[in-house]
Amino acid sequence: MLQTIRRFFQKRSVLEVETPLLSNAGGTDPHLDFFTTGFHWPPSNRTLYLQTSPEFAMKRLLAAGSGSIFQICKAFRNSEYGRFHNPEFTLLEWYRVGYDLNRLMDEVADLFIVLFKDSGFLDPPQRIAYQDLFKRETGLNPLVFSFEKYNAYAENSGFSEAESLCGHDHALWLDFIFSHRIQPRLGLNSLAMVYGYPACFSSLARLNRDNALITDRVELFLNGVELGNGYYELADAKEQERRFDNEIALRKQKQYPDVNKDIRLLSALAAGLPDCSGIAIGLDRVLMVLSNSPKIDDVLSFSIHKA
Repeated sequence: MLQTIRRFFQKRSVLEVETPLLSNAGGTDPHLDFFTTGFHWPPSNRTLYLQTSPEFAMKRLLAAGSGSIFQICKAFRNSEYGRFHNPEFTLLEWYRVGYDLNRLMDEVADLFIVLFKDSGFLDPPQRIAYQDLFKRETGLNPLVFSFEKYNAYAENSGFSEAESLCGHDHALWLDFIFSHRIQPRLGLNSLAMVYGYPACFSSLARLNRDNALITDRVELFLNGVELGNGYYELADAKEQERRFDNEIALRKQKQYPDVNKDIRLLSALAAGLPDCSGIAIGLDRVLMVLSNSPKIDDVLSFSIHKA
């Protein structure tokens, strides 16, 4: 699988890069928990973060003029373990200069056709607008939040716990309903690319030019498994800092551990990020689907409990 991926990008003249696993700043995403470690260099001590994704470092390379790049690396997310999660996992991430989201989805489809060409079961990839999918499956409008309608739907679907879990948080409600009612049926024998996510999920994606209620974001699903997440990348440093500040405020409100926004990334955006789209794909999950394995532990040499 790794050799196939590298050949795929080599043929397209996309440069393979390597960036640090340790960083001076973590992300600000309130839905992620980070691993930290101490860097001891007397007389100073510093907290460093294990990356949840190489995204920020790769964008700094893009701003420095690298051109289109890809990376296969380890990433780390704390407090995550289960059928589809291990706190240490393998990630493929790539960025294509000059690509909008549609061209990126074309390339994703090409890669999966190559990866699954010998599997005998993958049908042609599908593209589905998030809003159309959500309305079709639930009858709800995902772009306009109504606590009463969302809660009534959850109650009628047998999820009485949704109210206490989601409160009045639009993004949490969408994530809960999507993961329980829609995702399990997505991408049956075919890669499903769901695009145009509501703006409340907009951390690193551009708002759509024609509809500010949605972002130019895509997620990948195959046989009900979420495999990847991509964006038409936000290049506005001031807007990115505003979003970071909003996420930091939300983390404080929820009493999550303090994090710092990545000043080096913001400086790179201010210097000029080229017009580009990028995506990250969890390769352990891809290997699960390729090998018809029911859980992620089956495709890891050593899961966290055996490391």
